[in-house]
Amino acid sequence: MEKYRIVEKSIIKTYRKKIWSKFIKAIKDYKLIDADDKIAVCMSGGKDSFLLAKCMQELQRHGVYKIDLEFIIMDPGYTKETLNKIKENLKLLNIDAKIFKTPVFKIADTADSPCYLCAKMRRGYLYDYASKLGCNKIALGHHFDDVVETILLNLIYNGSYSSMMPKLKSDNFENIELIRPLYLVREADIINFKNYNNLEFIDCACSVTKKQSGKRSEMKKLIKELEKYNKDAAKAIFTSTSNVNLNTIISYQKDRENHSFLDEYKN
Repeated sequence: MEKYRIVEKSIIKTYRKKIWSKFIKAIKDYKLIDADDKIAVCMSGGKDSFLLAKCMQELQRHGVYKIDLEFIIMDPGYTKETLNKIKENLKLLNIDAKIFKTPVFKIADTADSPCYLCAKMRRGYLYDYASKLGCNKIALGHHFDDVVETILLNLIYNGSYSSMMPKLKSDNFENIELIRPLYLVREADIINFKNYNNLEFIDCACSVTKKQSGKRSEMKKLIKELEKYNKDAAKAIFTSTSNVNLNTIISYQKDRENHSFLDEYKN
């Protein structure tokens, strides 16, 4: 049996409970996909986006809805070695992807806030390319742990309570929606899936990130520390986004408008 067939089988069989079922649950619970969607599956070359690509292929073959997929990879300035590794994995896993080049790394590396600029530029290029391909949605490989880390980052560094949403409408591309089908999948299970299939993917290829430890890696360590006290700490943080009691909130924002508990206090 060819390697990609073995990998596909492992998603449906070995990791059915940990990956496939959670992938399907996110799609159903958050209504991420509709009939006749044309979805740009955005791949960075890492483990998360490659797993997303394989899950989307399986969904296209066996899902309820008929959907079209475009697998796209933005080359922000990868080294030849990194790009070759990505192409090698595409061939190994039977994924036909379109690769397009951008100057993101070159520009962001000279900025005062390189990570912010890099993320903004990458998103813009992906939306633009997906739009030109006629896609109405783009799928990203963010997972459960990314959501929890984002909540903690906002709490600790921004003093705000906000999360990473399972889907978003674009501000600049009104006909495109962003979706995150791996929203309920734990990173540990993605790592186990990768190791089970003896797969090797690129890590973060950003030259700036390699020079810095990064706040997100700090959050990963914090989550592990919290789970020493409560093994379900990450799950509780994730669930908190669905259990917000506005009667106990001093103030909140909606559509960029501030609301205070005092607005209705006298009533």
